[in-house]
Amino acid sequence: MAIQIQGNEGNIAQVRGTNYRGIAVERVPIDHGSLGQYRLAMATGIIGAALAANGELFQFRWTDATRLAAVYKVSVSGGANVAATAAGLVTLDLTIARSFTGVGSGGATATLTGNNQKVRTSHGTTLLGEARIATTAALGAGTKTLDSHAIGNYSIGIGTGAITTANRLTLFDRVGLLDADGEGQHPIILAQNEGLVVKNGATAWPATMTWNLGITVIWAELTAY
Repeated sequence: MAIQIQGNEGNIAQVRGTNYRGIAVERVPIDHGSLGQYRLAMATGIIGAALAANGELFQFRWTDATRLAAVYKVSVSGGANVAATAAGLVTLDLTIARSFTGVGSGGATATLTGNNQKVRTSHGTTLLGEARIATTAALGAGTKTLDSHAIGNYSIGIGTGAITTANRLTLFDRVGLLDADGEGQHPIILAQNEGLVVKNGATAWPATMTWNLGITVIWAELTAY
C-alpha cells in the first residue's frame, strides 16, 4: 500500500531515482520568522608576543530582552608574522559567557547598524548587542561569568620556523539544521546578557611570536526556539 506524506501547505513529498527511489529532502535554514540571518567576520591587528594565558581575543554579546540568537558556527583562522624563539603547544578556547552585563574594553567593535551583516537585505537589522575583537593585546573582560570549561577548542603546535601558511581553526561547527547523516544538532542559543568568548587557553603564546587572527560567526535571530 502506498503512503503519501503531505506538508502543511498541501504539497506531497516526492521521490528521486529509478532504483532506490529515495525521498527528496531539501535542507533549509532555521526558520527566522520576521527577524533574520547574519554573518560577521572580524580580524585582529598584530597581536603582541607572549599573549598571557586566558587572554580574551573576541567577545560576542547578546543583549535583547525578548529575542534569541541561534549561533551555528564560530570559525577561526590565523598565522604568525614573526616566528617564535621556542616551540610550544597553544590552545584557543570558545567559552559561553553568562550574566554578561558589562561590555569589554579595548580592541575594535563591529558596526551593527542598518544592513550590516545581513545575509539578505530584507532581513531585520541585527539585534546583536556588541561584537569586539582584539587589536594588539587581549581585551578587557567586562562584567560576565565564563563557564568553567570551553565548548570548543583548537590546540596547535608552534614551531620556531617561519610560518607562511594560515591554519584554519574550527571551534564550533554549524549545528541545528539537518545534517548529512540525519542527526539534528542543537545550536548555541543565547538569551539576554549571554554571549561567546574566544580566548587563549591556559598556556601563554610563545615569546617573540606576533600573529593575526580572523574570526567568523554565523547566527540567526529568533522570537522563540
